[in-house]
Amino acid sequence: MRDENQDTIVHVKVDDTQGPKAKRQDACLVVIYGQDLGRKYNIIGRELRIGRGTTNDICLSQDAVSREHANIIVDEFGIKIRDNDSTNGTYINDNRIHEAYLRDGDLVKVGRSIFKFLSGDNIESSYHEEIFRLSTVDGLTQVFNRRYFMETLERELSRARRYDRPLALLIFDIDHFKRCNDTYGHRAGDFVLRRIAELVTMRARKVDVVSRYGGEEFTVILPEIDIRGASAFAEKIRKLIADETFIFEGRKIPVTISIGVAEIGPSVANADDMIQTADRRLYAAKTGGRNRVVDNG
Repeated sequence: MRDENQDTIVHVKVDDTQGPKAKRQDACLVVIYGQDLGRKYNIIGRELRIGRGTTNDICLSQDAVSREHANIIVDEFGIKIRDNDSTNGTYINDNRIHEAYLRDGDLVKVGRSIFKFLSGDNIESSYHEEIFRLSTVDGLTQVFNRRYFMETLERELSRARRYDRPLALLIFDIDHFKRCNDTYGHRAGDFVLRRIAELVTMRARKVDVVSRYGGEEFTVILPEIDIRGASAFAEKIRKLIADETFIFEGRKIPVTISIGVAEIGPSVANADDMIQTADRRLYAAKTGGRNRVVDNG
């Protein structure tokens, strides 16, 4: 079985631009979100074709991808990506481009797939570091993934019990997210997910753990915080999201979230108990009208 955290790597040999005697360097694209995770494409030559057509070097069977979507080209100045007047565009770091040179660490989005561009003297080391990072991080939102969340919650529960310290958990999701995708498109939905993850991460403390639990659902582990403090934090991020202006390609998208809050207590025997409590309160927040916080019941 293919590990869902494995990623596709595309190798491209490039010449360093520091004069004719500069040493040869490697560069690669790593799929951090999208289809064909785990498959490796070895590339020989100076051009890489990306598109829906089966003759492309990277074939992305998605409606949002044009038949001949984009080309990656190596020239004397570096590596650039050129959009072939595709219907839905090619993006670098969320900015739509026609043609642009790639820099180490750039995120390239084609359809619903996201590639990370890596270049340097030791590309294999960089690649393995990226694969290790992706074992804990959600590729789309760049917050922690569900597996890391579960491992961390178990660890924090054990620590809180051992030292008799408070611990709280938030579970929240985006209200009417399907309507957002249906009305504005999946690329707009991806933008909303990334922006919410960014906003919550900026507001959280360094010790807090923000994760994408699945789909449009997120979690925040709050060590050393009781139910009162957790509820206050939940209300802050609820208001933060409600007050934020989400604009994607010139269209304003209304976005709110509903939040369930739980804390460690006698009824919490394990991580699943804590998750179920927070999830039950999230459901109460949604059935109670959405765009609200529920911390009891």
